[in-house]
Amino acid sequence: MRHTGPWLRAAEGAMLLGPDGVPAPTVFAEMSALAASTGAVNLGQGFPDEDGPVEVLDAAVQAIRDGVNQYPPGRGTPDLRLAIAEHQRHWYGLEVDPDQEVLVTAGATEALAATLLALVEPGDEVVTFEPFYDAYGALIRLAGATHVTVPLTAPDFLPDESTLRAAFSDRTRAVLVNTPHNPTGRVLPTEVLRVVVELAERHDAVIITDEVYEHLTFETEHAPHVPHVPHVPIATLPGARERTVTVSSAGKTFSTTGWKIGWLTAPPALVTAITTVKQYLTFVNGAPFQPAVAAGLRLPDTVFAGIAADLAAKHAVLAAGLTAAGFGVHRPDGGYFVIADTAPLGYEDARAFCLELPHLAGVVGVPVSAFVRPDHAAGYRSLVRFAFCKKRSVLEDAAARLATLSRA
Repeated sequence: MRHTGPWLRAAEGAMLLGPDGVPAPTVFAEMSALAASTGAVNLGQGFPDEDGPVEVLDAAVQAIRDGVNQYPPGRGTPDLRLAIAEHQRHWYGLEVDPDQEVLVTAGATEALAATLLALVEPGDEVVTFEPFYDAYGALIRLAGATHVTVPLTAPDFLPDESTLRAAFSDRTRAVLVNTPHNPTGRVLPTEVLRVVVELAERHDAVIITDEVYEHLTFETEHAPHVPHVPHVPIATLPGARERTVTVSSAGKTFSTTGWKIGWLTAPPALVTAITTVKQYLTFVNGAPFQPAVAAGLRLPDTVFAGIAADLAAKHAVLAAGLTAAGFGVHRPDGGYFVIADTAPLGYEDARAFCLELPHLAGVVGVPVSAFVRPDHAAGYRSLVRFAFCKKRSVLEDAAARLATLSRA
């Protein structure tokens, strides 16, 4: 069998293709295996270890018992599509037609995959910010397009406007905007989003968003003077709505990452194009989870505020531990992750540090260089991403273990 094909492009795009042409495991799999073999606290992967709102869980159980176990409609159950439209109106003032402008997907990843495969052709360019979630690079290359990146550099992780403008060309077919951003936790300011819209209009590009952390923004205790930065969907900005595919999911907000219920909203023509591809990927998914997510989206605002506040408190526990251990700690605006700099500890190579850390302190993190192309890694070489979407007791244990580094 020939070892060629689009899968190699996907591996190369995700920065997993070794010099011998053999794909390597993802850094998440590598570090999780290291955690398992050493008994270390795994703060590498971004999934919660606690269940979400009981109302959401109970709705899923009830749906199963009520027989909601067969194929749902191709675009998603009518009630979930209605709940998504209600959500967009309630939180952002966006009027969305639930029948023509909403598509339910197998998580945000499928929404992104179907969108890129539907709208991008070989020879096109797709712009993203960097660091970037590895799936972006894989999907862009799987579509046969060229991946163009704009760096978000420390300490503020914001793009240089001239660099952003230079990234667009007549070959730019799409720009993929992730905010709140993984791994940096930055909420991109409205002035940056306005430049993206201006450039997309000028080059007739589609704007694709990844907004899975939309409800998880917060103030941080170690920077109380810095105001809370709320999430602003780019589709709310003038000129954006008609060319934007807005992607989100239930997994992060409701701590149900294993359910894989995502969605996108977009103008009817774009939804039709994306549905044409999506129906040949998963076809449909998660029948009993769709009414549960609809129930979650209709929960009171206080529930969403409580979810974000709980995450902020967890961030405070881990950030305090990292600071006490001697790391430089970068303040996130939201999300599941905090970026720590190993340079103050005398480590310039975060990957080497992450391989040693389970033995040094019994904790696992992920080097930010895993989200950056090797030739762009210089500005990120000493940075580590730690997940704080864990039980408080787990974070307190991790903080205590990390504290031993300052005494080493």
